Amino acid sequence: MAAFSFKKDLHFGNMIQQELEHQGRSASWLAKSIYCERSNIYKLFARKSISIDQLMLISEVMEHDFLNDCYETRE
Repeated sequence: MAAFSFKKDLHFGNMIQQELEHQGRSASWLAKSIYCERSNIYKLFARKSISIDQLMLISEVMEHDFLNDCYETRE
């Protein structure tokens, strides 16, 4: 049975920025989607941690499960 552990040294801002680029979307698109200023998205990219509420909102609008990205499987 596989076990799950929390990945170390996560940087949520980088994770969000990389996924946004992977999807071919812009910071402006994300800002409009979560009703904030584009400058706040760039500040978000620099942050290592964010609130769970904000992460869930971003996960929803980007249709990507960032919480799942936090875990690794161990055999």
